[in-house]
Amino acid sequence: MDYSYESEQTKFMREFLEKNPQIQEKRLSARSIWWDKSLDKNQQKYFKESTVPHKPYAYFGAQSDD
Repeated sequence: MDYSYESEQTKFMREFLEKNPQIQEKRLSARSIWWDKSLDKNQQKYFKESTVPHKPYAYFGAQSDD
């Protein structure tokens, strides 16, 4: 089998990133805004303790005698 297939999308992205290396730096800085955060253990504990338990399945919880 020929495993060297490369889709048009993959080719486009590879060539685009080769021509525009600054995009990779922008991508990493944008990622750090939303995802690369340090975790606060006290805040995580607060969020976990403040959750309200839910019923197992909301649609079968209340039944009527119609």
